[in-house]
Amino acid sequence: MHSPVDWNDLRLVLAVAREGSLSGAARSLRVTHSTVFRRLGAIEAAIGTRLFERFRDGYAPTPAGETAAASAARLEDEVLALERKLSGQDLRPSGAVRITTTDTLGAILIRHLPAMRAAHPGIDAEITISNTMANLTRREAEIAIRPTPAPSELLVGRRVAEIAHAIYGSRAYLGRRSDTELSAHDWIGLDDTLAGTVIAGWMRENLRAARITCRVDALPALRDAAVAGLGLALLPCYVGDLAPGLRRLTPKTPAEPRSALWLLTHDDLKRTARIRATLDFLAKALTAERALFEGKRAGAARR
Repeated sequence: MHSPVDWNDLRLVLAVAREGSLSGAARSLRVTHSTVFRRLGAIEAAIGTRLFERFRDGYAPTPAGETAAASAARLEDEVLALERKLSGQDLRPSGAVRITTTDTLGAILIRHLPAMRAAHPGIDAEITISNTMANLTRREAEIAIRPTPAPSELLVGRRVAEIAHAIYGSRAYLGRRSDTELSAHDWIGLDDTLAGTVIAGWMRENLRAARITCRVDALPALRDAAVAGLGLALLPCYVGDLAPGLRRLTPKTPAEPRSALWLLTHDDLKRTARIRATLDFLAKALTAERALFEGKRAGAARR
């Protein structure tokens, strides 16, 4: 090695190894493609070793690249652990708080933000809407609001409410279909990106013989397809009950799945003043919505 490699160089090598391409590394590092290309070339020239093989469909690490990426990953864990511990000693309820949640929960969260802003004017919320679980260990977010039967053991959190599901159909669809067997109905399904959800699991178990008219990759699209009359859809009650074009069915069997709403953070961050204040506020605000999450909202349309 002809010159030392600093942490920023190792972060870049790790990003290229993880993403398998310069464009992917650029997105994760929030820099341009040309910056990654130029810096990687400079790193390899400085150490006198080729770290990646270049292929038409991406970059693959050489043995030296694998060694560098593995060392970078270990250093990243140490740096992030230090950041979390130092952040946990912050006693001021001020600063930015990165919150991630799903596309269906985002609207519910955002309508509570004005009250949170009034209660904690020093806290600035940064909201990320994604159905992919953010890695809180890597500080991709500091708080996650997620529907899940069981959160990761690496996280600490509060169980805010049960999440009930029900079967919904549009008034037009239900007006022309009188089938009593669920499998005789047309259904709207989920594609493989949502195969791990409780909705997909329930459909696999109970609707093997049903006709799937279309598949979608997001729950808002599942709701919209049901409103359009394409068939029945299994939805969280906090999604289906708020859709004015849908009616809820209440068959006795099979039982709809249940999940839970969790507020999650990393153990190292839970004592940080801004994180604790945000968690306390959101727990109270979302608990006030418990009837909606648990399918007990007054006036929920039923058939």
